[in-house]
Amino acid sequence: MASQTVLRLEGVTKRFGSFTALDSITLDIADGEFLTIVGPSGSGKTTMIRLLAGMDAPSSGEIYLSGNRITHLPANKRPTCMVFQSLALFPHRTVGQNIEFPLKIRGLDRAARRARAMELLQLLRLPAGYYGKGVMQCSGGERQRVALARALAFDPEILFFDEPLSALDYRLRKTLEKELRALHRQTGKTFVYITHSLEEAMAMSDRIAIMRSGRIVQTGTAAEIYNTPKDRFVAEFMGEVNLFPVEGTGGGHFKGLAEPLQAGTATLALDAAARATLMVRPEFVRFLAPGEMADCSLEGELHNEFALGSRVQYEVGLPGGRALTVEKLAEARFDGNYGDHVTLGFDLAHSHLIREA
Repeated sequence: MASQTVLRLEGVTKRFGSFTALDSITLDIADGEFLTIVGPSGSGKTTMIRLLAGMDAPSSGEIYLSGNRITHLPANKRPTCMVFQSLALFPHRTVGQNIEFPLKIRGLDRAARRARAMELLQLLRLPAGYYGKGVMQCSGGERQRVALARALAFDPEILFFDEPLSALDYRLRKTLEKELRALHRQTGKTFVYITHSLEEAMAMSDRIAIMRSGRIVQTGTAAEIYNTPKDRFVAEFMGEVNLFPVEGTGGGHFKGLAEPLQAGTATLALDAAARATLMVRPEFVRFLAPGEMADCSLEGELHNEFALGSRVQYEVGLPGGRALTVEKLAEARFDGNYGDHVTLGFDLAHSHLIREA
């Protein structure tokens, strides 16, 4: 991934009356990277991309493209293009006419437009015969490819995507995720993608920005955010997780505050009386056989088992009513029955300590 910044937001705020949709956002987007902005509904994702694309202007702050201030430059004056969830194709026109539309606006002659459209059909894995096909005769996945081809026909520096796959079925969505990732590598262009789907973000992105209540709370690779979240919100947002409130007892030793968490000889970088949250993902929790040791262990009762294809997930009830999640590969399924008393364990090397203000 290139390290040079192509797009920068500097202290960007957007207000709608008394409501603050974006709150002092500062973000650098590298040339050629695939950045995905993800967050729950109402977190400010769509407002963010509308500002980046020039469809709205910020209330304060600045936006720079390749070092040039574009804060109030309208969308049609920017070398960027948006792919919408609705696709916004012309239903009465052919595939070729849809792809060629931005080229026609630029004044290219018919032969040049057709040649570029045929190149893009090949790039997007659509048969050459689709050039004259009515766009509404195409399937949902094919129309998605036509929308991408039309965006690329404009030859933008940056492509923005506003949840373009959300209306598609699961199988087609997974196929197009792979194709978008491959397309990004082929074109080398900068992609900025908005989604509420964590799966999409993790499958496609070079980097992910997590949003909450109009702010970016963490940016990083999928692995960085999954393994070392900055706070409980990010930890829980990035998938199934087990969180244990802990307190330091001196010398790096600690105790659990809400569950009977038994700590072995391993220590945490936690001062005496200091409180934090210990995070462990379900795949790092294991069922302990008699005599088997772990840095941390708990006793519980097996409540549920969920088959997830290649994985199996278990719900274990803990004293006090809380449940803990364990995940194993299907071929390593735990041989137990509902109601069984079980001992669970995990090692601190596979955990993460969250210190929150």
